[in-house]
Amino acid sequence: MEQQLLNILFGAALAVAGWFARELWSAVQELKSDLSRLPLVYVAKQDYRDDTKEIKDMLNKIFDKLDNKQDKG
Repeated sequence: MEQQLLNILFGAALAVAGWFARELWSAVQELKSDLSRLPLVYVAKQDYRDDTKEIKDMLNKIFDKLDNKQDKG
């Protein structure tokens, strides 16, 4: 009787461990799929800031020229 109870408990523990392992496997596969869709090339933060500053400077020059045009007209 004692051996049968141990077998049942061991079987239940293995079933739970198997379910957990399957869930982990599914999560890893989903993570791999998500990672494969990420871009391969990234922009450095400082490069992005430099580029946006350059664009803002150009826009400010354009707006200044438009303001000067408006004053003359």
